Amino acid sequence: MDPEELDDHSRYRHLLTLQYSEIAGFVIDYLKRKSTITLFFWTVCIVELGLALTLRINVAHSFEYRRIFLHSVLGMIVFPVLVIPVHEGLHVIPYFLSGARRIKAGMDLKQFIFYVTAHRHVVTRKKFILVALVPFLMITLAASFLILYLPGLWKWSLSFFLFVHTTMCAGDFAMLNYYFLNRQRKIFTWDDAERMEAYFYEEIR
Repeated sequence: MDPEELDDHSRYRHLLTLQYSEIAGFVIDYLKRKSTITLFFWTVCIVELGLALTLRINVAHSFEYRRIFLHSVLGMIVFPVLVIPVHEGLHVIPYFLSGARRIKAGMDLKQFIFYVTAHRHVVTRKKFILVALVPFLMITLAASFLILYLPGLWKWSLSFFLFVHTTMCAGDFAMLNYYFLNRQRKIFTWDDAERMEAYFYEEIR
């Protein structure tokens, strides 16, 4: 489907134009709206934070403070920064498999956001859900595996990283919540990377 097809007002209705400069506000808004999606997101954050703090307490008397501090920095800053290109790269895979070729990555440090967009590529609800969830699922599974099998302080740094990375997925879950709250609608979306805008349409039934 081409974006121009969505301009057929007899078949589709325009719902929303989201400017990239307004993404932070959109994310905050939809993370505050109560639903199964936001309940899951905040529950995972709380559980992961609780796990990290429990592991931190357990290592408190077993290692020197400077080593604990080093692993705290790894989990809080180093690992999250290093995983950013991996996270965004994992968004690319389902986009590419869905047929998108003009895929671009970007960032807005004022909003502290990083994003991947498929220029003028129309995406259905199912495809967007896959794009949004792949990085969260893959990195969560990998980090959880390492927490189970690596010793001592690595459990602490990786568990804290797991929590931080989940918070980094806030934008993905906000978009998932938008789709969930509008699940009665058949939504299509596409991005204009040059104008830095995303457009959402529903099929008129």
